[in-house]
Amino acid sequence: MDMSSDSVRVGVLSLHNSKETKAICNAVEDLGHEPVWLREENAAVSVEDGDVSVEPAVDVIANRLLLSNTDQPAELLGLAATFERIRPMLNEPNAVLASIHKFATAATLADWNIRVPDALLALSNDRLNEGRERFGDVGVYKTAIGTHGGGTWKVDLTERVNPKVGNRQAFLQRLIDRDDEKHRDLRVYVVGDEIVGSMYRYAPEGDWRTNVALGGAVEDATDDMPQEAADTALYAAEVMGLDYAGVDLVEGYDGWYVLEVNPTAGFKGLFEATGTSPAPHIARLAIETVGGEVDDDAVARVAERLDDSRPSCAPAPKPTPTEQPDIGYIEEVVVTGTSGSTQALAKSDTGATRTSIDTQLAAEIGAGPIKSMTRVKSGSVKGGKARPVVDLVIGIGGNQHTVTASVEDRGHMEYPLLLGRDILTDYRVDVRRRADTDEAERAEAGEVLEEEE
Repeated sequence: MDMSSDSVRVGVLSLHNSKETKAICNAVEDLGHEPVWLREENAAVSVEDGDVSVEPAVDVIANRLLLSNTDQPAELLGLAATFERIRPMLNEPNAVLASIHKFATAATLADWNIRVPDALLALSNDRLNEGRERFGDVGVYKTAIGTHGGGTWKVDLTERVNPKVGNRQAFLQRLIDRDDEKHRDLRVYVVGDEIVGSMYRYAPEGDWRTNVALGGAVEDATDDMPQEAADTALYAAEVMGLDYAGVDLVEGYDGWYVLEVNPTAGFKGLFEATGTSPAPHIARLAIETVGGEVDDDAVARVAERLDDSRPSCAPAPKPTPTEQPDIGYIEEVVVTGTSGSTQALAKSDTGATRTSIDTQLAAEIGAGPIKSMTRVKSGSVKGGKARPVVDLVIGIGGNQHTVTASVEDRGHMEYPLLLGRDILTDYRVDVRRRADTDEAERAEAGEVLEEEE
């Protein structure tokens, strides 16, 4: 489309292919302005003779970098800070850092008199466990940085817990629940100083977590949510300094508590529940930030659909894919739960959707209590069967993966862990490599061994 001289070039900073990023780019274009997808293939910042320039040229940037599921969030924060110092940015990196760290969020909100669940972060094992009794027999245990419900456990506090899960800091939190109702929370999507929409999220059967990514059901709450919840959500987003965010609240017997303020909240569940897409509201805020004009009726019209098709501004894909690391058919891994870590042998199974762990090993490392259930598809059982699931951190070489694994009795099997496609998608499986065979056996299997000099 032809861009007028009043057109604003809105950069969306996103190195991944999320539907939300695509929807924001498409919304910018639908509102008569020019979207620019800033990503690995096209983005650069240049300093030459004291002049700083951004490539491609943009007027304003919407930050959509996903930090919570990357091994090196500081790298992406530094990248965002680079752009933010030279162009106006929505969701500035300092605000995003505090928001993705769940305890930093809780401490900030509490300091501004916003109700949050009681919580304890301690760097030492002894201090964390000295304080755990004040949360009762059952509490919530979270990694400070996590995503899509991963890294969140309901734990038996009569047992000790660790201050870290893998290399991620963890903390304890009081469980806020109204036992006389089905477990639900409230997601409120805030853009600027307005609520775009809100929804109740219900935990799937047998689980207590409400995340849409885990299969939770949703229900429109935009018109009937309590005023206290609406006011709290708006205030929380303002206190955290975010231009757009999904604010998660839960109702206790004494009022509403803020659980999280998510700077990269998904759009899918909200659109499913409310019929409203946040994308054009974010696009409008970016455009108006630098003096551009947007028609209100156009925003309402564009918000009636969630267009996450490939945007016209998407750069050409890289010609050569990144080389994937190898993983053995049998691999030695480090598996971590809430109370410990251990080394174990794991078998790679590309036919399995989900990683699974032996019941006894899960109990040893504190991967539980095992109360969540999911339906696990099986080739021999039509429709699958219900199995308990737990969150695990699995270390392979220098990489760590947080996965929701199914729990089963593997005592009669040779390997206590089965690695499914939730992990294997990041690797190439080398079926000749086995961590459980010695050199002689590998030689017999036809592998060439290097001579020691």
